[in-house]
Amino acid sequence: MEGENLSPAYSSTPSEGHGELDMILSPHSRDIAEYGSVLRRRWQVFLSCLATGMIGGAVLLLETPASFMSTAQVQVFPTGMQEQLNLITPRQREPLNLDTESQIAQSTVVASIAAQGLNYADPEGLREMVDVNVPPNSAILAISFTTTDPGSAAKGAQAFADAYLQNRFRSAMDALTAEQKVIAAKLRQVNADLAKAAAAVSVQAPGSAARAVAAHRQTVLARQASNLTVKYDALKTVAITPGTVISPARPPVEPSAPSAPIHLGSGLFLGLVCGAGAAFARDRLDTRLRRAGDVERLTGLPMLAETTGRPEAVISRELAAIAVTALGDGRHTLLLDDLGDEGRGRSMAEGLRAALAPLAPISVATERGTGPGAAMLLAPLGSTTSADVAEAVRRLARQGVRVLGVVALPPRPAAPVPDQAEQVT
Repeated sequence: MEGENLSPAYSSTPSEGHGELDMILSPHSRDIAEYGSVLRRRWQVFLSCLATGMIGGAVLLLETPASFMSTAQVQVFPTGMQEQLNLITPRQREPLNLDTESQIAQSTVVASIAAQGLNYADPEGLREMVDVNVPPNSAILAISFTTTDPGSAAKGAQAFADAYLQNRFRSAMDALTAEQKVIAAKLRQVNADLAKAAAAVSVQAPGSAARAVAAHRQTVLARQASNLTVKYDALKTVAITPGTVISPARPPVEPSAPSAPIHLGSGLFLGLVCGAGAAFARDRLDTRLRRAGDVERLTGLPMLAETTGRPEAVISRELAAIAVTALGDGRHTLLLDDLGDEGRGRSMAEGLRAALAPLAPISVATERGTGPGAAMLLAPLGSTTSADVAEAVRRLARQGVRVLGVVALPPRPAAPVPDQAEQVT
């Protein structure tokens, strides 16, 4: 029979601060079930954002020009000429550093060679259309070229594959020629020294120590000349094989982009995210009590009764039973504090007095200055906000009045337009 059992959070005295009431009147911490209820309450906002995201994805899909991608596969062979090599491990079985080769295939040098073959004036523009991938544990370069025409895509991929092999062959040949020049220069120097050593042997006396030293030097130089000659001859017979195109580029049958699943899926995802964010933002910023369930959610006060579509006599009996249970024995004054139209509060007070008469000596007041001991707040749905309820609770708490809960009234009818009012009169 204690009133605190109904609304313990609002049994504060005037000496208490307002911080606790502020925390109670802002119950925005939600569990998982509450998130679903927010989306149900704000389903219009959520669905509009979701539809906007889907429509945006569809429009972007239709407006994005089709692009075609063709791929040529190149198997890279070691040339043995100044190449970056990998350490052979269980994870890396190819001696060539294919990551470096893939960067070379996309370089400006290769793009310039490809541009010459395609009669294209912008090598840097071609670089933006090419992409090179390396399959794991392989000596394969997958050179892909993307453009708006399937035939041009195949020509571009093939041009880059051929340009890469041409550049690799040219680089290997330059390295081979440079090495041949170095060995030839060394061989000429050794032959000159060998001629001098032979002349020195001929002028020394037979059997002398000087002749023996000169003869030994002649033998060493002859051996060096022989080794250099063999190496030079070997370089002249080296066959440079930079690689080969194992899968020529072919015109694609279908465009590679745009992708309907990607565009529509992205639009759906963005719509879901934006819709959920907008729904929660709208729910947090909108503090109006639109329906009966918003009373306890936004204010923390008990929902005593909802008057929409119910007989006034039934509502009066329910409120009378709540007042008797909360206030107990003795004489009390109960305030019906209407946060909207005071006329409806006076009408409800008359019915409540009639219902309380046979139950308990509880008088019902509608004026705030009558010194009541408890109060029921009458909140018109659609126009009352949680801030209005909070202000009423603070005002009554300063007067020592305990708030039993909230009675939800139907929305107030809109005021007639002056022209319409004149026509009615």
